[in-house]
Amino acid sequence: MGFVTYDVNRYTPRQMVVLPMVLLIVSLAILGYNMASTGMPVKPGMDFSGGTAVTLLNPENPDTLRATFSGYPLIEPIGEKFIKFGPMDDATFESLATLVNEQHPDAKIDQIGPSFGQTLQQQALLALTFSFIGMAIVVFLAFRSFVPAGAVVLSAFADIAMTAAVMSVIGIELTLPSTAALLMLIGYSVDSDILLTMRVLKRQGKLNDKLSGAFHTGIIMTTTTLAAIAAMWVVAFAGEITVIRDIASVLLIGLVIDMLNTWLTNAGIIKWYMLKRGAK
Repeated sequence: MGFVTYDVNRYTPRQMVVLPMVLLIVSLAILGYNMASTGMPVKPGMDFSGGTAVTLLNPENPDTLRATFSGYPLIEPIGEKFIKFGPMDDATFESLATLVNEQHPDAKIDQIGPSFGQTLQQQALLALTFSFIGMAIVVFLAFRSFVPAGAVVLSAFADIAMTAAVMSVIGIELTLPSTAALLMLIGYSVDSDILLTMRVLKRQGKLNDKLSGAFHTGIIMTTTTLAAIAAMWVVAFAGEITVIRDIASVLLIGLVIDMLNTWLTNAGIIKWYMLKRGAK
């Protein structure tokens, strides 16, 4: 069932919510396993676990860099300009700094201590939690009806949970850039869900026509955004701009998942709600 040929009016509400609910359960299982085994829903990156980053002004072959720094806790993958190392003691760090200065005197060295990384980790999780709670409060105040507001909040929660699960499966670490992307995803998810909900609840006309109109507008909006972010990802990947690449990667995953949750989960619940109220 591709989104190009998908007909939002063809399926019953129960048929629409089955697939995303199954995916949400699987995603929560993955995140729960990660929490039980590592203490974090997604593997933390250097920003949150601590480590050292070396930025080279003169790129080198990754194989050469791997051989040069083989005695240190390298984190794969290794770029031509950017190398990451895991946490190390002071003596090891001093040795690494000496080697870097000898081999690459113009290189930049940044270090994040494990305790500072833990602090950043807690602050990032608090930011995600409070952002989601604030969004939920605003949505419930705006609609003043449990089912439409609950559908928007559920879809936003599913977007974050599924995106985090995909990040875990494909190896995208939780860093400051990827956390920022998840915060942006909350806003985009609510935007697309409110578009659908307001079109169906507030406009006059047949239910099928309102759903079709909202779907057409929403898909154009999302695919346009996807194209822009894909272009940003290509430029960031080619230029090894890791911050922008990480943000774009998470947003690409999240926007695809948002289409699924908006036009199956949210649309299915809203359709059931309107039919229950006697809408034709």
